[in-house]
Amino acid sequence: MSKMRGLQPEGYFEYVMPPLEGFWSVGDGSFFGGVAQITDKSKFVWTSLIRQPEFVTPSVFEFANAMLVKKNPELDTSIARLERITEELCVQVMHVGSYDDEPATIIAMDKYAEEQGYTVDINDVRRHHEIYLNDPRKVAPEKLKTVIRHPIKRVKI
Repeated sequence: MSKMRGLQPEGYFEYVMPPLEGFWSVGDGSFFGGVAQITDKSKFVWTSLIRQPEFVTPSVFEFANAMLVKKNPELDTSIARLERITEELCVQVMHVGSYDDEPATIIAMDKYAEEQGYTVDINDVRRHHEIYLNDPRKVAPEKLKTVIRHPIKRVKI
């Protein structure tokens, strides 16, 4: 954030980089999540993101992007974007273990939501969401921690 150069944007404060997150769906038009067993990972469509503090405005983002390209001209940053996301009502769970073991956790989470009077509301806008709390290159698969979040809506009676 150009802290060492004295180019801090208005409202700047020091912060810890938030964890990597991902929104997931499946490329064949079906939706990722629920009780469906997704075994063909080649069909996954995802968007990765890292939450940014409020002082990262479009102009700050463009400045940082330009500095990155200047230092690393081989990088293609053309698809990177700054976007505001509002998830609305969700149910979430902490999954501990391999990513391949997530379906059982997802089934339990979705069942819990239904027991509370909600239904999962995954669609082309509201998607399966994961927050990765550790690095799979540094942590054994059985110790990985992933927050799994599904959009929900109240069941109409």
